[in-house]
Amino acid sequence: MHNFVFRGLSDKDFAALFELDDVELATRGIERVRADAKPGFPCRISLRDAEIGDELLLLPFEHQPEASPYRASGPIFVGRGARQCALAPGEIPASVATRLISLRAYDDTHRIVHADVCEGTDLPRQIETAFANPAVAYLHLHNAKRGCFACRVDRA
Repeated sequence: MHNFVFRGLSDKDFAALFELDDVELATRGIERVRADAKPGFPCRISLRDAEIGDELLLLPFEHQPEASPYRASGPIFVGRGARQCALAPGEIPASVATRLISLRAYDDTHRIVHADVCEGTDLPRQIETAFANPAVAYLHLHNAKRGCFACRVDRA
């Protein structure tokens, strides 16, 4: 049994943004886009790659909001109508398993205590290794090529 679980972002945090017009979105640094390839538009709510033609928002997201030197934000996609994923412990979403991933392990003071880069298919082993360190409180995964936040991983 794997000791970790992937967490998608809450759909409640983004649903109202889809009701804004493109001018209002632009004032917030948000763009409305349509997926024109699969894979290529990974939704951070559902942890799935959007289907071609799906509507998404590309927006800045503060994925590490804690008061630490590692505070950070970056671009993410969220899909219209997406629901927060509910994955079983050890289940790896395809949107992560198919990409080169940067793994960042944080302690309870939100400082990086371990980091690595691996193929998504090697994530179970890399996650287990990170969580073997009792100082690790949680993980953030990023798409290594573009650096975008992919998701959070917690102990199960």
